[in-house]
Amino acid sequence: MNRIDRFVEVLLERGAQCLRVAIGSEAELEGDGGRKRLTRAPLGERLVTQMLHEIAPPARLAELETAGDHAFAYTSPHGEVMVSVHRAEGVLELELTPGNAGSPEAAPAARPPVEAAPVTDAPVTDAPVTDAPVTDAPSAVTATPAAAVSWDSTAIDALLREMAERGCSDLHLSTNSPPLVRKDGGIGELSSSEPLEGPRLREMLYSITPDQRRIEFEECNDTDFAYEIGGVGRFRCNLFRDRHGVGGVFRVIPTEILTADQLGLPSSILNLCDFSKGLVVVTGPTGSGKSTTLAAMIDHINKTRSDHVITIEDPIEFVHRNRKCLINQREVGNHTAGFKPALRAALREDPDIVLVGEMRDLETIEIAIETAETGHLVFGTLHTSTAGSTVDRIIDQFPTDRQSQIRTMLASSLRGVVAQTLCKKVGGGRAAALEVLLITAAVSNLIREGKTFQIPSLMQTGGKLGMVTLNDALIALVQEAGVAPEEAYRRAVDPKEFARAAKAKGINLSLDPGDQPEAG
Repeated sequence: MNRIDRFVEVLLERGAQCLRVAIGSEAELEGDGGRKRLTRAPLGERLVTQMLHEIAPPARLAELETAGDHAFAYTSPHGEVMVSVHRAEGVLELELTPGNAGSPEAAPAARPPVEAAPVTDAPVTDAPVTDAPVTDAPSAVTATPAAAVSWDSTAIDALLREMAERGCSDLHLSTNSPPLVRKDGGIGELSSSEPLEGPRLREMLYSITPDQRRIEFEECNDTDFAYEIGGVGRFRCNLFRDRHGVGGVFRVIPTEILTADQLGLPSSILNLCDFSKGLVVVTGPTGSGKSTTLAAMIDHINKTRSDHVITIEDPIEFVHRNRKCLINQREVGNHTAGFKPALRAALREDPDIVLVGEMRDLETIEIAIETAETGHLVFGTLHTSTAGSTVDRIIDQFPTDRQSQIRTMLASSLRGVVAQTLCKKVGGGRAAALEVLLITAAVSNLIREGKTFQIPSLMQTGGKLGMVTLNDALIALVQEAGVAPEEAYRRAVDPKEFARAAKAKGINLSLDPGDQPEAG
């Protein structure tokens, strides 16, 4: 199947007027409802050129390389379309309309000139050109017109239901592997242990994948979206391709948001929700419960404040209903092109509080800090392991010549950092160890002067203010939450220091010889 066929399928399926594919622009559908983007990122020159070469009549390839306007008919597996080609210096645009609007040799209608778009070699736009061919697609899908394709989600719904009923957090589906689940941090099999062959798995995954995300997956080899089963819950979904074929990972998002009390969040964390402006960062490794903690904090705000909250997520996970607050939740890909443009737009949408699902790059971090400085309370996430290292991670994102300025901005805007990790409990279940850094005048000075290595020392002496080090949080879990000392030891960032603290508290550690901390 040619690459452009994935777009043609959506064009015909939705009854749109035309499809536009151009260098330096996102693929777009145009219909009565206006324009709708089909890709998140602009398309690269190599990809658009290859799309044209795959569908053009061989005898006309030389002609299509010349500047000007051209047209020909193309019959895709999903139906016939008319292709208008506009080529100029640095410009290549394809416009596809349903049906054969005229003779392939007919001259296209006159059109306004198109400005040249910058041609980049960004990996996102070039990746599809080297994409492995889709060999696991069922023949019925590639040969049947779009209107006749019917995806049945019964099989994957059954797996998701079973996974949720068993109290698992994640479902893993891989080509030629049986369905696997994660429960209490470990991987195991579902009752259905038959390996999933590529064509069958692809059909299962596509049965719940939105059209735009399906096109993105075919072009980029991975995509994210949310899926909901009534009475069961919502799922955060990721599709990917590896050396065996397609795969997917699905995380359960509880329908009911766990409250701060249910999670046992201390008052020091809830106090961060009371600020009128500033930056609060929740950090931790993947799967550590950051989204759950942030959802509980937004829920607390929703019950205690009367403000406008905007969330920017990829995808939307926990769904918040308006209580005392007005909450607008925007999903990257569906409601906005990305975190950066959504965060810029948020400043014009009269927010009091902004949640940024992921501070992925320098520009997003910079805008988040600026937003916090201009009188808004901003919540964001990073993938760092400790509160102290989070400050360094933010600063190190910037060029050396700007780091002094960012330290000053961060020193005045940062309000607190919550770093968390999940530990297995004896007998099942997991508990979160929460490290809390609150920004006092002393901490601000350390950030401003570039002495962040001294932050852990201030945290150790800031217990009365509500600060908690990770080791202290792990010790508390061992003493109060049924976590084994050996499990807490494995989760410690400084295992040797944890072993010393555990010994001082009278906690016995039974470690393998290779895990013993050094003497001294």
